[in-house]
Amino acid sequence: MSENSQTSFGAATGVGSMPGTDAREAAKTVTGSFEDFPYLAELPARGPGADMIGRTAGMLVELYARVEPSGWRLGDRPGRDTRRARSWLGEDLDALEEYTQDYEGPLKVQAVGPWTLAAALELRNGEAVLSDAGACRDLAASLAEGLREHLAEVRRRVPGARVVLQLDEPSLTAVLRGQVRTASGYRTHRAVDRQVVEAGLREVLGVHGDGPTVVHSCAPDVPFALLRRAGVKGVSFDFALLTERDDEVIGEAVEAGTRLLAGVVPGTDGPLSDPAGSVSGVRTLWRRLGLHPGLLADAVTVTPACGLAGASPEYARRALAHCVRAARSLADNPE
Repeated sequence: MSENSQTSFGAATGVGSMPGTDAREAAKTVTGSFEDFPYLAELPARGPGADMIGRTAGMLVELYARVEPSGWRLGDRPGRDTRRARSWLGEDLDALEEYTQDYEGPLKVQAVGPWTLAAALELRNGEAVLSDAGACRDLAASLAEGLREHLAEVRRRVPGARVVLQLDEPSLTAVLRGQVRTASGYRTHRAVDRQVVEAGLREVLGVHGDGPTVVHSCAPDVPFALLRRAGVKGVSFDFALLTERDDEVIGEAVEAGTRLLAGVVPGTDGPLSDPAGSVSGVRTLWRRLGLHPGLLADAVTVTPACGLAGASPEYARRALAHCVRAARSLADNPE
């Protein structure tokens, strides 16, 4: 049974990463800030294996990666880097489980999507997985299997949760446009066909069955229509990067029931406007699209613009609280 957007998503949540290295502190902050839509925090400051790519590489099944001077590279067997990534993920799950006792409601987990992973992981020859169509297929299949196991583990630890799966795809637009550089830096990998990209995303998102899925990208020109065709239920993006060129695809997405996870709160330290001011652009967009104001709270989740790994702990806490207040402002005064 497919759930509607309102029950699948809360009014506000975070993107994924948090500052610091203490898993319990991060889980306490996230669950305390978002009582209706917490998420599994990521702490990249711990080092290789806690970073976005290394963390997801640790989830792969029958593929293993290690850290080289140039980045993460696939190897033959699990080594120290894989074990470290898995250990940290276990620590984060322990902390989340501790702070979500008896929780019932949406809970978000994040992993890097197949195309950003293919652009970042290296084959044994030092070139990106993206350079080899067969390797891309193997990577997507391995990621799908790893995510199936990860989702089952999250459900076991937080049985009352309705798990939302978010794939982070900041390199997706670059993959589609042939803008990912080769190892030499002198050339770029050729653009991947849109249908191939769509099929890869659909395969990985499919492990969640009818469960709610999100793709996040804080890069410009998020391919909303392609993501919708791939089956995502929500798109998470940096609201400041939208242009009026995006109006039509966003209008179509909203009318088709796609949830917008609108990144309106800056991800790095700086002054925060009043909560109503943070979502004034969302209201303006709604008016421009001619959408009914009453739909706003059902269609939009308020988030930071991107992960908060680069913020100070104090700012991160304020930014999360600000998202909750901004979402309340949107619900109370949609006009």
